[in-house]
Amino acid sequence: MRLPLETFVVPPFAENTYLVGDLDVGRAIVIDPGGRADELVARAEQLGLTIQAVVNTHAHVDHVAGVADICRLTGAPFHLHPDAAPSLAHLPAQAAMFGMAPFDVPAVDHALLPGTAVQVGALTLDVRSTPGHAPGHVTLVAREPVAMEGGARRLAFCGDVIFSGSVGRVDLPGGDAAVLMESIEREILTLPDDTVLYAGHGSATTVGQERATNPFVRAWQRGERFA
Repeated sequence: MRLPLETFVVPPFAENTYLVGDLDVGRAIVIDPGGRADELVARAEQLGLTIQAVVNTHAHVDHVAGVADICRLTGAPFHLHPDAAPSLAHLPAQAAMFGMAPFDVPAVDHALLPGTAVQVGALTLDVRSTPGHAPGHVTLVAREPVAMEGGARRLAFCGDVIFSGSVGRVDLPGGDAAVLMESIEREILTLPDDTVLYAGHGSATTVGQERATNPFVRAWQRGERFA
C-alpha cells in the first residue's frame, strides 16, 4: 500500500486536517476538516484520489467547519460518534463565540462507533473511544504498521486528546480531566512506543515521546490529579 498522508493547517486555530488513504486503489478519507475544503479536494484530485468519507474525531467548531463543504463537493458521507451530537447542534453558537463566519452544520450519515473500523483501501483504522476533551471523542488507530519514513510504524489520529508536550483542554462543555487522562492511559499509552500520533494541533509526536516527556502524562503516572 502506498500511503498518502497530507496535513492542511487551518486558521484561525492552526487546526490539523488530514487527507489519508491508499494510492494503489485511489481512495482517501478526510479527518477533521476545519476548512480549506476547495484546496483539499483539489489536492485529492491531483493525487488521483476519490474522497470516500469524512471522519471526525469530535465535533468542536475548529474541526468541523469544513465538513459540509467537503461533503457537498465530493458527495462523501460524514462519520461521527453519536455522543458528539450536542456539540454538533451547538456549532453556530461556538462559531459566534469565537468570531467565526457562519457555516452549514453538516448532517451525520454514519455513526462512528468504538470497536468498529474505518476502511480505506488496505488501510484499516480502528475506532477507539477517547472522551474527556469532548463527548464522543474517538481516536483512529491503524490496525497494522504502515510503510513510513524510517520504516513500518503504526499511526493514530488522536484529535485533541494528546499533543506534543500537552493534552486536550477540559474547560469546554463536556470536558473532564480525569476522564481525559484515563482515555490517554487506556487507549494511547497502550500503543507501541513508536506509534506516530497525529494530533488536532501542532506537530506529530510518538507514544514513547509523550510517555517519557509529557508533563501531564508524567504527573498522572505519579498519582497527581488535576482539574
